[in-house]
Formats: sequence, C-alpha cells, structure tokens
Amino acid sequence: MEIEIIALLCFFAFLAGFVDAIVGGGGLIQLPAGLILLPQYAVGTVVGSLKIPAFTGTAFAARQYLKKVAVNWKQVGIMCAIAFSAAFSGSQLLSVISNQYMKPVIFIVLCLVALYTYTKKSFGQSNREPLSPKKEWRYTILISVVIGFYDGFIGPGAGSFFIMAFIGILGFDFLKASTHAKLINLATNLGSISLFLLKGSILWSVAIPMAICNAVGGILGAKLAIYKGNQFIRIFFLIVVAATLIRFGYDIFYK
Repeated sequence: MEIEIIALLCFFAFLAGFVDAIVGGGGLIQLPAGLILLPQYAVGTVVGSLKIPAFTGTAFAARQYLKKVAVNWKQVGIMCAIAFSAAFSGSQLLSVISNQYMKPVIFIVLCLVALYTYTKKSFGQSNREPLSPKKEWRYTILISVVIGFYDGFIGPGAGSFFIMAFIGILGFDFLKASTHAKLINLATNLGSISLFLLKGSILWSVAIPMAICNAVGGILGAKLAIYKGNQFIRIFFLIVVAATLIRFGYDIFYK
C-alpha cells in the first residue's frame, strides 16, 4: 500500500481520536476517510480495520478522564458486558441486512437533540439529582442495549449518543458523561472487533499505524476537554451533532 495513503489515513485517525475524546463522533471523520481512501476493499473489511484505531484512541482517552472523574465500577462493568453483546449482535446483523432504513429515524432524533441542547443552556453543565437505584439500573441496561446495538449496526455518533443518554436520562454533567461514554464505547468497539476478527476482516497494515495516531489524538483531546470543562464540551458537542446531522442528511436525501 502506498505510503501517501497510510499518511492520510493516519492524519484522519489523529483528528478522529481528538474529536472522539471530547464528545464522541470520531467515526464521522475516520470512516468516510477510510471508505474513500481504500475503495479497493470491501466495506466490511474497512469498517473492521477502523475499529482497531477507534478502540485504541478511546482507551487512551478514557485513561485521561479517569484521572479526574470517579466512576461506579460495578455499574460500568455491567454496562460494558451488555454493550459488548449488543454491539456484537448489531455487527452480525449488519453483515446480512442494510442499515439504510434506520437513518431517517436517527436524523429526526438528532434534530431534536441539537435543538434541545442549543436552547437549554444548562444541559449537561452540572449533575442532576440522582435517580432511585431501581430506575437508574433500568435505564442503565436500556442505554447499554440500545446504543450498544446501534454502534455495532450503524456506528457513527455512538459516543455522542451515549453522552446524550447519560446527561438526559441519568443526569450526569458533560465531563462525567464523557468519561462513562468512553468506557462503554470501549466495550462496543471490542464487541465489533471480535466479530470482524472471527471473519478475518482486518487490514493490520492500516489498523496499527492508525491506532497509534488515534491514541495520540485521544490523549490530547481528553486533556483539553478536562482542562476546559463542561461549557467547552457542550459547544464541541453541538458541533459534532451538527456534523452528524449533515452526514445522515446526505445519506438520506442525496444518495
């Protein structure tokens, strides 16, 4: 493979890791770049290969967040196990049917989320009063199943969806939501990677250098988010949601 192609993929991997570390949505950068620069490979092979750098960048970003934010490891562990299984199932379904019919639904949801986040300035700026333990566990399982499956089946913006759910349903602030999103995203990426490994659909010559660059981007992005705080993350979040809208809008109306 040409060195210029690898260099470009590494650049986009770095950028994806940086953005994903702050608010998720790195797949909106990395996946289109991979599909454009690697047209000679099957889509499943490209998607599977890009899950490796996505996992690496998320892992290093999560490590930075954990230095600052405390988490409930029992809750996170259960969410990770459920999300792993859901993502594996989603990727399995993706291998046999198209995900196109889901995109209009996601587009409408994103429009509502962007409008709500923009108009409600206090969204994600502080932790809300906690839910009752029973309700929290119920919502925890629901979030893990639905968004975990989405990540395996469709993919782009899953980290942002986790952040939305953690803020809107569980009452986290942006910083805490970003931390938890990174940890659960690790599990969903691993679920998809497991399936693609079984299918032998990973280009290691692409995945390894991209993983290094994505990790560097993830470290820098997480450090910036922690330093700048909730208001900065909110603004970045709106930008990524808008980019996700454009991506899905293009897929729905122009393809």
